[in-house]
Amino acid sequence: MDTVDLEDAFAAFEERWAPRLVASLNGQELKVAKLEGEFVWHSHPEADELFWVIDGDLTIELRDEPDEHLSDGELGVVPAGVEHRPVADGLAEVVLFEPAGTENTGDAEGTGRTSEVQRLED
Repeated sequence: MDTVDLEDAFAAFEERWAPRLVASLNGQELKVAKLEGEFVWHSHPEADELFWVIDGDLTIELRDEPDEHLSDGELGVVPAGVEHRPVADGLAEVVLFEPAGTENTGDAEGTGRTSEVQRLED
């Protein structure tokens, strides 16, 4: 059985907006990411995306709905096809859960913010 210590996982890298793969199961991927500042508006037409804030504060801005604010220990799911933009005021350590192969920028092209997911080194 594989185990992951989230504290160690977050301590293993410094890059912002560059998710690290920590586990895969049933066609889904569990990633950790350090977020700070604003990301780009995007959607994932075929995939729900879960944001679970481990430490910090994260706002999920939604194009046609009220913003959602998440703090330590809270999670939220952005449904497939909903345009959103994560914004972290300060550093937020976040767990992401989504289908394997989901790009962090979804359907947004030419932003220069797409990050190839790297497996977290053991």
